[in-house]
Amino acid sequence: MATGETETARPADRRGAPRMLIGVVLSDKMQKTRVVVVTHRVKHEGYKKFIVKRVRYKAHDEKNETRAGDKVEIVESRPLSRDKRWRIERLIERPEQV
Repeated sequence: MATGETETARPADRRGAPRMLIGVVLSDKMQKTRVVVVTHRVKHEGYKKFIVKRVRYKAHDEKNETRAGDKVEIVESRPLSRDKRWRIERLIERPEQV
């Protein structure tokens, strides 16, 4: 590299790997959209107890394959609508029917 030139990072280097989360489908009432709840256990700073925190994500399901109660893996993607920023990657487990 000659003097005075700056090396620019390639776009693939800046982006890195997309985030992947595992959650349970909470709602399947919309077309091609699922509400997925992801739970995290975090330790409370003051009380030193574990707290369960839940986050709800709207995820895109192109073929409407998943149903409420399914355990799925979601992956971060480009904005698909005002609320949707995640896509369902794969179905991990389907609960047995009673």
